[in-house]
Parts: sequence; structure tokens; C-alpha cells
Amino acid sequence: MPIVDVGAADWDRVVGQSEKPVAVEFWAPWCPWCRKLMPDFDALSTEYEGRLTMLKLNTQDHPDIAERYGVMGLPTIKMFCQGRPIGEVIGYMPKPRLKTELDRLMQGHRECLQSSSPMRT
Repeated sequence: MPIVDVGAADWDRVVGQSEKPVAVEFWAPWCPWCRKLMPDFDALSTEYEGRLTMLKLNTQDHPDIAERYGVMGLPTIKMFCQGRPIGEVIGYMPKPRLKTELDRLMQGHRECLQSSSPMRT
């Protein structure tokens, strides 16, 4: 399943109102490590289909969203629970480590759901 690009117009709907965990890869076209990570992130989207929504956000096109969530380095993958960031990984990593990190972040999502209510915007 191809990963969808998300932007300001659909951020609240796609990220803020999702009942599933959402992993967003913050990237930029000029970032070589982002381009290196992207095929592995894309490949893992098939493995997590139905359990995790995986999106990409071009920080060059949407710097306001990157700034809102404190993205300081690229690539950054942030995990969201009901619109709230609950964890992140920064920098390039090989696919097996990326999968391990996504699994760890998904555990944080389960804990988030057990201890909180949805964010209202």
C-alpha cells in the first residue's frame, strides 16, 4: 500500500482523528538520508497495513507542522496517538532497526489508548 503524503489541509483529519496509531515520516527532497529511508518505510507499510497508518510529510512544503511538533533533524518519524505525539525516532536506520523502533512506538500507542481520551481541537 503506497504511503500517503499528508499536509496542513488534511492533518487534523488524518492524524488527529485516527483511531489507529499514526507514524509520520518528516522528510525533505534535499535530504539524502530521507531518500535512503523512504523505500524501507514504504515497504514496511504493507507489513503494518490495518494496524498502523503510515504517512509522509514534506517539511519543505509544510514547515509550520514540522515546527509545531519540534522536528529538528531529518528524517524524523513521529508516532501519534489520537492526535498527540507519543514518541519519535530521528535519523536513518536500516530496515530491521526501523521495524524494531516502529514496534516499540506501537507499544507506546497501546499504553496511550489505555490511559487517555481523544484530544479535541
